[in-house]
Amino acid sequence: MNYRLNFVAALFAAAPLAAAAADAPEAPMSVVVVSATRAEHTSFDLPAAIDVVDADRIGAAQPRVNASEALAAVPGLVVQNRQNYAQDLQISSRGFGARSAFGVRGVRLVADGIPATMPDGQGQAATFNLDMAERIEVLRGPFSTLYGNHAGGVMQLFTRDPRGAPYIETNVSAGSDGMRKLDVNTGGKQGAFGWLLDGSRFETDGYRAHSAATRDQAYAKLTFDTSATGKLTVTASGLRQDDTQDPLGVTWATFQRDPRAGEIDTTDTQNPKRTLADRYDTRKSIHHTQVGLAWDEKFGQDRLHVAVYGGNRSVIQYQSFSKAFQAPASHSGGVVDFDRDFYGIDANWLMVRPLGDGLLRTTVGLEAGKSNDARKGYENYVGNTFGVKGRLRRDEEDDVRNVDPYVQLEWEYGPWVFTGGLRHSRVSFDVDDHYFANGNDGGSVDYRHTTPLLGALYKVMPTLNVYASAARGFETPTLNEVFYSGTGNGFNYRLGAATSTQLEAGAKALIGQGVRVNAALFQVRTHDELVVDSSSGGRTSYRNASATLRQGLELSLDADLRAGFSARVAATFLRAIYDEAFTGVAEGNRLPGVPRTSLFGELAWKDADGRLQAALETVASGKVYPDDANAATPAPGYAIVNARVQASQPLGAWRVREYARVNNVFDRTYVGSVIVGDSNKRYYEPAPGRNWVLGASVQYQF
Repeated sequence: MNYRLNFVAALFAAAPLAAAAADAPEAPMSVVVVSATRAEHTSFDLPAAIDVVDADRIGAAQPRVNASEALAAVPGLVVQNRQNYAQDLQISSRGFGARSAFGVRGVRLVADGIPATMPDGQGQAATFNLDMAERIEVLRGPFSTLYGNHAGGVMQLFTRDPRGAPYIETNVSAGSDGMRKLDVNTGGKQGAFGWLLDGSRFETDGYRAHSAATRDQAYAKLTFDTSATGKLTVTASGLRQDDTQDPLGVTWATFQRDPRAGEIDTTDTQNPKRTLADRYDTRKSIHHTQVGLAWDEKFGQDRLHVAVYGGNRSVIQYQSFSKAFQAPASHSGGVVDFDRDFYGIDANWLMVRPLGDGLLRTTVGLEAGKSNDARKGYENYVGNTFGVKGRLRRDEEDDVRNVDPYVQLEWEYGPWVFTGGLRHSRVSFDVDDHYFANGNDGGSVDYRHTTPLLGALYKVMPTLNVYASAARGFETPTLNEVFYSGTGNGFNYRLGAATSTQLEAGAKALIGQGVRVNAALFQVRTHDELVVDSSSGGRTSYRNASATLRQGLELSLDADLRAGFSARVAATFLRAIYDEAFTGVAEGNRLPGVPRTSLFGELAWKDADGRLQAALETVASGKVYPDDANAATPAPGYAIVNARVQASQPLGAWRVREYARVNNVFDRTYVGSVIVGDSNKRYYEPAPGRNWVLGASVQYQF
């Protein structure tokens, strides 16, 4: 069974599913979202591509470690588990963010109203607490530009609000490659006060060589009803990963020989079989804590929202640079060591007023943030011993700030919904260099841009809405992208911001009483696209390319079938190319890291009371080029099948749940993700073969 046959078969399977569901007894429920307009709305009535991943899918026979498993069901989104907890997930939305060497960029991350993306646009999905998640909203297309810089898409996680009688719950899970997780949480609400507390430990030996990890997470949410129409919410979270091993990428030859193996260090003459990861003991330690406070108050139909937050993130990372490569004074060493303080505010006022024969909603707001890094770099060797902190090679203070006022209007008039928005973003970088052996790299650069949005939706009938929207967007370099010029010399203050024009047209339909279909056609033209200039051993430099073009189609279908069966299909077709040639890259080349096609399909069943559930999933992706020139061997397309089953038993005040999951049932060998532009051609990050996980939970409600 090859990739193309699986992909085509799944698409053809969607047609009979829709036909069978046309006579189903109940219509899909309207899903309420807030991401597109910052106010509650049914997603069906928004002129935007937006999907909701609910708690059932997030925890669908999953240990709730990686968001990639749940987000596979969202069209337009590619979320790859790199099997590398030192580098986080690889997330792209309509091709934005695919080039990120680590972390998430090009997609804005928000958790409970608090940004998980820094002012420069770099974010960390690992900070999401999936154990307490109620839903994740995924916004794509023109509307995401209203979130400012780096908004190729927006992912917002919302934890559940404390409610009901107090409870305590324990979850345990274990699986392949030494995976194990323990989670304990409690919550409840008494009078005006509610609480939610969670703590977990995740451990894995890793699928790949040198990829073991331990992650501790803690989360707290406290709510206070300040009045009949007001609420104060306090959130606090922490993440700790000590000495998380980094397996690095591998060449195509190594992947074909052994997907689990690491890349051999050919310069190690004393031990010719030792890998780069082992020789340099590549690893990363992360400590992340943050606190947020949000106040919401309603004044009739109007509403005030004020959120403030602050936190600290410290990272020590050991990279795989050879001694020879470190010799020039212009290089900052193979050990990254920074301590970051960050804080910010987001305040907005929603006014609802009649206008003509319609209703006008106006949102006026201001978002501002700052991050301050005390950053040092060291050689990663002492004498002939590698993977240890050596001489100082970098010492600086990096400040990034953003100030973004915005306004958004929405006018409902008969069957029409008109939307307009405007946001002005200013992002400033300041570097104060304290290490002068390689010259003074201090300096500053400002980026400013205004992003307008226009959208319209027409309600053709109660079961069919059509819409169109257009926007201008922009994307500055992240702090990590201005760190190096060319092969590593100094800061690259010459990097410009990429600007884009985004167009989208779509339809949302309810077919019969049991099927919901969403379709979106889109086009994005980008100028001065940021692309990889060179990448080696974790050190990546960037440059501005010419124009790029993204054109695509997203389709999703949710069907409520008879006899407890349901189905979901999410398909994406994306043509992402360089629209103009530039040095070494021909016009028409495909953007690296972006598959042309991706597909998720699911057929699920549950009994009448929902106590027993089972499902089959298909996840498929087209081939992916790892370089701009499209000269390297592309990661081949693949299709895998997953299976899951879970059961639950209410026993008085107790609730017990068990689950089992098998991923990659047919044990396919494939590349899960690529490292774009790696100068040593170590592009490929292999995905696991057949793997399993078992889990159970016990909850007691007082």
